[in-house]
Amino acid sequence: MAAQCCCRKAPGAEAAPARPPPEPPPALDVASASSAQLFRLRHLQLGLELRPEARELAGCLVLELCALRPAPRALVLDAHPALRLHSVSFRRAPAASESPCTFAFPVPGLGPPLPAFANMSDAESAGCPLAFRLDPFTDYGSSLTVTLPPELQAHQPFQVILRYTSTDAPAIWWLDPELTYGNAKPFVFTQGHSVCNRSFFPCFDTPAVKCTYSAVVKAPLGVQVLMSATRSVYVEEEGVYHFHMEHPVPAYLVALVAGDLKPADIGPRSRVWAEPCLLPTATSKLSGVVEQWLSAAERLYGPYMWGRYDIVFLPPSFPIVAMENPCLTFIISSILESDEFLVIDVIHEVAHSWFGNAVTNATWEEMWLSEGLATYAQRRITTETYGAAFTCLETAFRLDALHRQMRLLGEDSPVSKLQVKLEPGVNPSHLMNLFTYEKGYCFVYYLSQLCGDPQRFDDFLRAYVEKYKFTSVVAQDLLDSFLSFFPELKEQSVDCRAGPPLAEPDLSQGSSLTRPVEALFQLWTAEPLEQATASASAIDISKWRTFQTALFLDRLLDGSPLPQEVVMSLSKCYSSLLDSMNAEIRIRWLQIVVRNDYYPDLHRVRRFLENQMSRMYTIPLYEDLCTGALKSFALEVFYQTQGRLHPNLRRTIQQILSQGLGPSAEPSAETSTELGSAEADTNPDSPALLLGDEAPSSTISLRDVNVSA
Repeated sequence: MAAQCCCRKAPGAEAAPARPPPEPPPALDVASASSAQLFRLRHLQLGLELRPEARELAGCLVLELCALRPAPRALVLDAHPALRLHSVSFRRAPAASESPCTFAFPVPGLGPPLPAFANMSDAESAGCPLAFRLDPFTDYGSSLTVTLPPELQAHQPFQVILRYTSTDAPAIWWLDPELTYGNAKPFVFTQGHSVCNRSFFPCFDTPAVKCTYSAVVKAPLGVQVLMSATRSVYVEEEGVYHFHMEHPVPAYLVALVAGDLKPADIGPRSRVWAEPCLLPTATSKLSGVVEQWLSAAERLYGPYMWGRYDIVFLPPSFPIVAMENPCLTFIISSILESDEFLVIDVIHEVAHSWFGNAVTNATWEEMWLSEGLATYAQRRITTETYGAAFTCLETAFRLDALHRQMRLLGEDSPVSKLQVKLEPGVNPSHLMNLFTYEKGYCFVYYLSQLCGDPQRFDDFLRAYVEKYKFTSVVAQDLLDSFLSFFPELKEQSVDCRAGPPLAEPDLSQGSSLTRPVEALFQLWTAEPLEQATASASAIDISKWRTFQTALFLDRLLDGSPLPQEVVMSLSKCYSSLLDSMNAEIRIRWLQIVVRNDYYPDLHRVRRFLENQMSRMYTIPLYEDLCTGALKSFALEVFYQTQGRLHPNLRRTIQQILSQGLGPSAEPSAETSTELGSAEADTNPDSPALLLGDEAPSSTISLRDVNVSA
C-alpha cells in the first residue's frame, strides 16, 4: 500500500511513538537564530547541483526532526541572504521500511533539485506547502521561520523539505580555472567554520547540535566531488555522487570540494587528493607518515572512529591553512613547500578527530575546548613520533607569538582571555585567534601538571573522549570529568580564569634547538656590529630546522625597525640564502625588509607577491607595506597582480590599500575608481575571518596567528 501524503492525513491521526529517553537541550548559542532547543534533529539529507558557470549551488534539503514539546508553532533555522528559498514543505516521517529519499535534478534554469520518495507521486513527494519568512539576524546571517502544522505532537518524527539556490555565499568559494594550479577546470570548496554554513544550507548552525547526514551531488562531467563523509559512491549511469556520514557532526563540519582532483594512497586508511600537477609532491611528503600519526594518536586516545583519514590539497585561495573536516582534512597547497609546518598542521587536524570532531565545544565562547585540547594532543603525538626536542621547539615558537600578542593587546583585552564572552551580533570567527590555541593549550597543560603524570592524563583524555564522543560539551563537563578521574584533586582550585596562562610547559628538552637561536639573536643585537657580524657569520643557519629559522626571524621582527647598518649586514649575510628557503621563512625576512624600509631588497618583495595567491602570504606584507613608507610600491604591485587573486582576497587588499593611502601615495584615476567601487572587505561572515584579520593599521601581523582551524 502506498504511503499517504501528509496533506491527506493529519500528523496527529496516528498514535504518537514511544517517547525516547530525555536529552539535555542544546547549549544556548547567541550566534544562532535557530530554535534548536525545541527540536531534535535526527538526520539531514542534501540534494545538491553544482553550477560553476553561474557560480550557483542549487539545493534540496530534507530535515528529519521531532519536536521536544507538543504543537510548536514554528521551526526557526539559521539562513543567509545568499540563500533564495523556492519552497518549504512538510511531510510525515517515513516508515522504517521506506527507502531513503532520492533527488531528481531538473534542467538548469528550472529550479533546484526535487525530492523523490519510493512509491510516491511527485506531488506526494513534494509534501504540504508551509509558510515561511526570512528576517535579518546579524550581519553574518538571517533567521528562517517556518510555520508548522498545529497538530504536531511531541517526539513524533516529521520532515521539512526546503528547496533553494545559493549565490555569493560566504561558505561557498567558486574558483575559475585560472585560480587553480592546473588551469584546467573550475574548482569549488566550502568552508563552514564558524558560522558560514548557514549560507550553504539552512540549518541549526550551532556546534551544540549534531546529526548524521547524507548527500547526493551532481557536478559537471569530469569534476571530482568529495565530502566530509564516511561513505562515498559515484553512480556513473546517473552521473551523481552519493555520500553518507554515519556519525553525528555539527553543521560547520559538513564540507564539500569539487574540481580536477586525483587520488593516491599514502597508507592503509589514507589517501591524498590533489590537482594532478601537485599529486606527486603531496604523495612523497605524506606517504607512510600519516599512518604513523594516526597510530600514535590511537595509542594515546583510543581508536580512530571515522574510518578513513584522507587529505585534499586546495588551491591558494583557501582562506586558512587547514580545516579538520571529518574523514577529509582540507589543507592549503601552499604549505607543501614548508615541511615542518606541513607536519604540524596535518597532525593538528589528526588530533581534531578526537578533540573537536568527536567531542565538540557546545558554544563558540569555549572554542579553546576543541583547539586547546587538539593542540595538546598534537604535541603529545609529535613527542611520540619526533621526540621531545622538536615538540619543545615548535611550542617555543608558538608561545613566543602568544607573548607577543599579549604584550600588544594587553592582558585585559576581551579577545586575549581564555574564556571569552560572545556578545550578540559579534561573529564568532572574530574570536578565533592565537589565544584560542595557545592559552587553551596552556590550561590543558596545567591540568596535566596537576595530576603529575602525562600518561595518566592521557588515560583521562581517553576516558573523556569515550564518554562524550559524538556529543557537544561545555568547559564544566571537562572539569567535572577531570575531578572525577582524579578525586584526590577535588580540594585543589581548578578554574579556567581569564588572564595569562596558568602554566607554561617546561621546554628545557628543546634547549639544544632553541639555545642557538637565542645566541644568534643576541649576537645581532650586540655591539660592536663588526665583531657581532663576524661571529654570526660563522653560524650556518642552512642546517637549522625551519622552526629555528622562523623563531630567529620573528625575534628580529619584534625588534624592528633596526639600525640600517644592522639590516644591511643581515641582508649581506642571509638574504640570498633565505631566498632559497620555503615561504614561511621568506615572508618573515621580507617583512623585516619592509618594516625597515630596506630598498635594496624590495625586488624580492615584488617577486614574492607576484608569485603568491594565498592570503596567509600576501596580507601580512600588504599590511606592513601600508603602515610604512612603501604605500606607493604596494599599490603598484597590487595593480600588476590583482588579476591572479581570488575576488575575496582582492577586496581585502583593496581595503588595506585604501585605508593605508596617504598624500604620498595617491592612486591613479583608474585604480582609484576600482578601489572606490569595491566592497570594503569580504563579507563579514566570510570564512576569511578565520585568519583573525586585524585592522590594517594594527601592529599585529597574521604571522602571529595559528590559522589552522
